[in-house]
Amino acid sequence: MDAVPPEAPLAMPVQDFRHKPTIRQRVRFDGVKVWLARLIAFGGAAAIAAIGFSQMLQTFGDRPTPMQWALLILFVPTFGWVGFSFCSVLAGLFAPRLSTPDGPNDARVVVVMPVYHEDTAESIGLLSALAQELQREGMAQRTEIFVLSDSRDPVMAVNETLAIATARETSPVPIWYRRRMTNEDRKSGNLAEFVRRWGGRYDQMVVLDADSILAGKTVRELSARMNADPQMGLIQTMPILVGGETIFARQIQFAGRVYGPMIARAVSAWSGNSGNYWGHNAIIRMSAFAEACGLPRLPGKPPFGGTILSHDFVEAAALCRAGWKVRLDHDLRGSYEGSPPTLLDMAARERRWAQGNLQHARLLRMRGMRPVSFAHFIIGMLGFVMSPIWLTLLMVGLTLSFTVLLSTPEYFPNAYQMFPNWPVFDAQRMFWLFVAAMSFLLLPKMIATFRAWLRPLARESGGPVRIFASAIFENLLSALIAPVQMLIQTRQIYEILRGRDSGWQAQVRAGSMPDWGVVIRRHWIHVLVGVVTVAVLARFSPWQLVWLSPILAGLILSPLTSRYSASPVFGRWARMRGLLVTPEERDPPAILTAAHAAARNLPRPASDKSILLDLGRDPDLMARHISMLPPARPLPAAQRLPQITAEAKIANAATQSEALSFLTKEETDALVSHAALLEQWSALPQ
Repeated sequence: MDAVPPEAPLAMPVQDFRHKPTIRQRVRFDGVKVWLARLIAFGGAAAIAAIGFSQMLQTFGDRPTPMQWALLILFVPTFGWVGFSFCSVLAGLFAPRLSTPDGPNDARVVVVMPVYHEDTAESIGLLSALAQELQREGMAQRTEIFVLSDSRDPVMAVNETLAIATARETSPVPIWYRRRMTNEDRKSGNLAEFVRRWGGRYDQMVVLDADSILAGKTVRELSARMNADPQMGLIQTMPILVGGETIFARQIQFAGRVYGPMIARAVSAWSGNSGNYWGHNAIIRMSAFAEACGLPRLPGKPPFGGTILSHDFVEAAALCRAGWKVRLDHDLRGSYEGSPPTLLDMAARERRWAQGNLQHARLLRMRGMRPVSFAHFIIGMLGFVMSPIWLTLLMVGLTLSFTVLLSTPEYFPNAYQMFPNWPVFDAQRMFWLFVAAMSFLLLPKMIATFRAWLRPLARESGGPVRIFASAIFENLLSALIAPVQMLIQTRQIYEILRGRDSGWQAQVRAGSMPDWGVVIRRHWIHVLVGVVTVAVLARFSPWQLVWLSPILAGLILSPLTSRYSASPVFGRWARMRGLLVTPEERDPPAILTAAHAAARNLPRPASDKSILLDLGRDPDLMARHISMLPPARPLPAAQRLPQITAEAKIANAATQSEALSFLTKEETDALVSHAALLEQWSALPQ
């Protein structure tokens, strides 16, 4: 079997978002429940922001000072933001009841997994397990799997070919493999190139990440739901985080499992048919994606120009504006993904997300965009912009306090004034605003925890007592991490505004506990800010230490939190005591168990050129690798140069290892990509 199937090109024109698209169909009215959910979520948030503005204005009296106005301007969006999270949960009461229709379904499905320098055994193990489940679900005859590699390292390329060649031997579903010669437009370009070459072969496309998977039953249900509605362009699932070993990963995993379903219901309720896309664990109608989602490059240089990084939000908006439905099906289970292992790894991921989400500011004027898609863009940007707003709010509040403490009030600014101007500050009103903000922040978590008590989730996570203790632990750890993330994200926003591009690095799926040098280098500024603030407040305003203690503790303890939350040992300790345990840990899903077993039967990835020497020594390995190479095609002169120089160096080498020592990385990549070069090289003495 060839590495790739025969090409079936599908036109995917690049969109011009300055002009309205041609709409072939009109999506029907969302329904009263959706509009009620939007009224509660957005109307409620607006009402909370207005009330916050009014109450804060009364706190300062009739003539606020410029510094008080600054505090007011920063307070209102912050208060509205936490209010939105609460109102959105209430909107979830109107979430739709969804079901999977019966009936025939012959839609041709492709499961695509873009990879870039990944652990091939883990990723291909997931696909091998999925292939077996697809067969049990009766989908093997109409489903194929495609691994779309963007890896540039020749060692990683050989790891991929050998793992996939092994997986194909027992897979009941065809597994294809394509590695791009160039990495134009990153992940979005990877998918677009696939659609333009093979999109005509399929009706529906399931998109996965290298560490995510869908159960076979879930794929079947997604395909049936899309097939039953010809207007459906994309259905997004709510992935459950699994596989966390460190305290940090397990904390995120627990929060996603307990709070995530409620959040998904809420987003599904107010999104309606104008939902969002998170880049993976979703099914897409191939024809709709090709018609509407050919993304342009933004004018200018990165970070605001060039390739659209957070392409998933944009693709969802593009589908909606072209008349297709995009929906979050909150009821589906069997959707899983890995979680970032450490705080520092999370920060690296967020750097790319921050840049991509801020790019959306240039797309807010997209012609024909639906209002809810606009809201998704704004919410995505605010997720990062709120950090510098929160930081500035704290700084202005402290400055205002010090101004009051260090200055003498002027009671008679006018010489002819008969009555004094008394300073106005309603401390009690300010206290209740603080209580309200904390309530809006914590109530959704409390509701989700109590909601879990009423469901099998509590029993499957160790019982109500353990799940409550875990929720308290998660809140305490989140409180310590939040101020550190605030400063990290603020710095990220600053770097982006300064014009620094995030680049494109492979994601860390399995991290390790960083040493003290790393955490001190990354967090010393956080500790310094916390210590200086404590010293100043202790001298001038000790009572403010009470209110700011959670933030200051998080900053001062950030090296400890960052290092020890990345410890698998503490993660196992927590699990043994029933903390942060999820149902998927106590009773692992069948597909994850099968994936781990399949990964053990695949070749373990190599990290150096020794695997290339293994190819030269083992004809069977060489045959497996060559079987995964695409048919030879004419290449542009610029791309042929490494191949030409590699051929010349091999011809002048005495042994295989000497030839490898002559080759640059680009030439080694050319070697492992061309069967003729490999045959020439393998003919040399070992």
